[in-house]
Amino acid sequence: MSRRVMTAVFDREELVLGALRALRAPSGDAGSAPRRPGGPYTIRDVYAPYMVHGLEKAAGLAPSRLGWVCGVAGLLGAAGMLWFETWVSAADWPINVGGKPFASLPAFVPPAFEAGVLVAGLTVVVALLAVSRLWPGRRPRLVHPRVTDDRFVVVIEETDAAFDPEEARRLLDACGAVEIEERVDELGAGR
Repeated sequence: MSRRVMTAVFDREELVLGALRALRAPSGDAGSAPRRPGGPYTIRDVYAPYMVHGLEKAAGLAPSRLGWVCGVAGLLGAAGMLWFETWVSAADWPINVGGKPFASLPAFVPPAFEAGVLVAGLTVVVALLAVSRLWPGRRPRLVHPRVTDDRFVVVIEETDAAFDPEEARRLLDACGAVEIEERVDELGAGR
């Protein structure tokens, strides 16, 4: 399945932030209301060569759940290590060393912390690669050849018949777009 998208290329981060705000702003005409709550245009994705402060908010992107994945994985890793240490020292191989208790929690905390960090880090890497569909051997499909160097790209999805490409082109030109292209994109191919 395919859909039509419009890509706008910018050469400065200030311009792309301004364009995102303009695309999400309700239309200024008195008689026309925005077609959807986030503004008249559906922003499918934004590509940047480096992290831009405020880009997520300007584009209306939902906050990432990767932090929750990391926290839960870290807690599970630490809890699993605490259980393993307690089982080994108290149940499977109890050794009385100088009259100390078999299950000594203070001695178990540093390895449990390290195991939690290790499990959280590995889980985040695997989750990021899975969500981004960046498995080994996959060839990247760039939306613009210079997006990894010095260009910023905004992809707008043409979701309905009310989408006016000329109006969108004028708005993007006014925001300072260097290049604007309208094309058919495969569903999910850019992700």
